Amino acid sequence: MNEAVLHAEVVVLGGGPGGYSAAFRAADLGKQVVLVERFPVLGGVCLNVGCIPSKALLHAAQVIHEADEFAEHGVTFDKPTINIDKIRAWKESITKSLNTGLAGLVKQRKVTLIQGLGKFTSANTVDVETAEGVKTIRFDQAIIAAGSRPTKIPVFPHDDPRLWDSTDALQLTEIPKKLLIVGGGIIGLEMATVYHAMGSEISIVELMDQIIPGCDKDLVTPLARRIKKQYKNIWLETRVTSIEARQEGLKVSLEGKNSPESELFDAVLVAVGRKPNGLMIGAELAGINVNEQGFILVDKQQRTNVNHIFAIGDIVGNPMLAHKAVHEGKVAAEVTAGHKAQFDALTIPSVAYTDPEIAWMGLTENQAKQEGIEYDKAS
Repeated sequence: MNEAVLHAEVVVLGGGPGGYSAAFRAADLGKQVVLVERFPVLGGVCLNVGCIPSKALLHAAQVIHEADEFAEHGVTFDKPTINIDKIRAWKESITKSLNTGLAGLVKQRKVTLIQGLGKFTSANTVDVETAEGVKTIRFDQAIIAAGSRPTKIPVFPHDDPRLWDSTDALQLTEIPKKLLIVGGGIIGLEMATVYHAMGSEISIVELMDQIIPGCDKDLVTPLARRIKKQYKNIWLETRVTSIEARQEGLKVSLEGKNSPESELFDAVLVAVGRKPNGLMIGAELAGINVNEQGFILVDKQQRTNVNHIFAIGDIVGNPMLAHKAVHEGKVAAEVTAGHKAQFDALTIPSVAYTDPEIAWMGLTENQAKQEGIEYDKAS
C-alpha cells in the first residue's frame, strides 16, 4: 500500500454544505486547506440525496397537483403520463450542475480536494483511504463536518430492496402501488407528497399523536386536514412491530390506536430521523469527546474539547439543517483564522415543503409552555 503524507493548515473532514462552506471561508482568509470527501462529488446529503433532489421532485409533484386542481376553475388536463426515467434524469441533471459548480469553486480557491474516507489517527493526523492507497494528512487545525446517515431500525429486513430509506426513495426507481411511510416527520411527509402525486396509495404511521412532532399543532392542522382526504391511512400513536418480507409484498405488523394488526405493502419507506457520524471517524484517537448518540459537543466557536479541532453541522446536534451547518462552517473557519466569531443564532428557520408548506422559527408554543415563558398568541 502506497502512503503519502500531506500537510494542511486546516483540514476539513466532509464536503457537504457545512464542510465546503468552511473550506471556502478558510481559504478566503488565507489558510492552506485540504478538503476530504468520501464520495466522488461534493455537496453531501443535501445536494446529492437530500434537499436538492427532493425539491426537484416536489416541484414535479406540485405541477401534477395544480394541473389536477385547476379542473375546478375550468381548465381540465388529461391524466398525466409519468415517465420516471425522464423525471429521474431531470433531477440528476440539476444535482450534476451544482456538483460542477462546487468543483469549480474548489479550484478557484485553490483548496486541495481528496476523495476518500477520512479518519483521525491522532490529534494532528488524519488517514484517508483513497483509490490509490492511504494518504496521511498532518494538520494544524481541523474542522469536522462528517454529517449523518438515516436511522435504521435493526429488526427490519434492510437487505430487501422494497424497504427504503430517504436516499432510496429519492432514486425514483419505481412507483409502488401501496407505499407505507414509517415516520410522520418532514422527510416522510415530503416523500409522501411526491409519491402520492406520482400515483402511489399512501399510508403513514407515526408514533406520536401528531404529524411533524415538535411543531405546534395549529401549524400542522391545515396540512393534516388536506392529507387526511388524500392518503389512504394516517395512523397516529402507532408503532411498527415487525416487517416480514414476502414474495407478494412486505407484511407490516402494527400496534396502535386505530391501526389494523397487519397490512401488506409494495414498499416501505423508513423515515424516523438521522444519526450523526461521530462514532465513525476515529475521534477517540484524537481525544475528541463524542457522546453515545454520536454527537460531538462544541462551544459557541464550534470548538471541541481539543482546542485546535472544531465540529459543525449534523454531527454537533439538532436541528440537522443545511443552512445551520453553513453558518457554523463559516464561524469555525473564521475562528481558525483568529477572528472573533461565534454561532449564536437567535432562531433557526425550519420548513416542510409539503402541500401546503409549513414554516416556523424560534420557540414553538409547546416549548414556551414547557420553559414557563410568557407569550402572546395571534392568528
